[in-house]
Amino acid sequence: MSPVLQSSNPGAYTDVTWGQDTTSSPDPVENHTPWKKVLYERQPFPDNYVDKSFLEELRKNIYVRRYSYWAVVFESAVVIHQLCSVCSFSVIWWYMDQDLLSPQKLCGFGLAFTLLGYLIFDAVDKGAGRKESGRTRWRDLKSSLVFVAFTYGFSPVLKTLTESISTDTIYAMSVLMLIGHLVFFDYGANAAVVSNTLSINMAIFASVCLASRLPRSLHAFTMVTFAIQIFALWPSLQRKLRAYTPRTYTCVTFIFAVFSVSGLLSISSVGALLFFLLLISVTFLCPYFLIRLQLFKDNIHGPWDEAEIKEDLSRFLD
Repeated sequence: MSPVLQSSNPGAYTDVTWGQDTTSSPDPVENHTPWKKVLYERQPFPDNYVDKSFLEELRKNIYVRRYSYWAVVFESAVVIHQLCSVCSFSVIWWYMDQDLLSPQKLCGFGLAFTLLGYLIFDAVDKGAGRKESGRTRWRDLKSSLVFVAFTYGFSPVLKTLTESISTDTIYAMSVLMLIGHLVFFDYGANAAVVSNTLSINMAIFASVCLASRLPRSLHAFTMVTFAIQIFALWPSLQRKLRAYTPRTYTCVTFIFAVFSVSGLLSISSVGALLFFLLLISVTFLCPYFLIRLQLFKDNIHGPWDEAEIKEDLSRFLD
């Protein structure tokens, strides 16, 4: 006779035998025992038993944000601006490297557009941002003069800073830095990869590398100044226009894109075509695919989710 290990309560436990299969699972339906979602009470149910009421609290896609196609197209303008900024910067550098654009003209155009942008920036919100920050026009002017003076004074150093590095390495570093600028730029997403400071520094580093390959120190000074204008000041004006005058922001985006494609077209027709297709894809195709992919989104929520403490517990931290 094979040994048998049995509990004192055969209705609540499963018999374990040696040499033969005499196990029998209790039938909850026959016993008419209600199932309780507790762990401290012994019940005549298997460990993996699921009651019919388990899925009554199932919810699908309760936190999904539904996007509108044209709203996503409008938001894509932030990416378009940065792509066009990198393209315009590269085109301007090529023109200066080929001696097709003098640094005096670039300085004049840059100064004129900077003053115009400064006035627009101040007029869009009627000086509300200036009052909140406590900055004055005189303080802004002093900061600008200090920056211009230091940049001009160190332009000979910038010109000779990377002379010991090969030109191919400089170009490769510049491309990587500009790509990093696009990756880490603040497009409005709350992500760990976003770092506006790192993005601007990478763009300025790329401008210093490229400026060191220009003919004279004045070219280097002009190129670094232009990089500050297009990578630091221009995005600030974009955000202000986007928040207060969306229609003007859309028009400016279109004009900027046309200017960038036209400038690239004067250098390479193939490059201009590829860049134009990239802008079209980012503006229209990517939002379309995003909207289409929303149809396949299926997030489930129920009693198996982790508990969320919604009560304000800050009073216990005092």
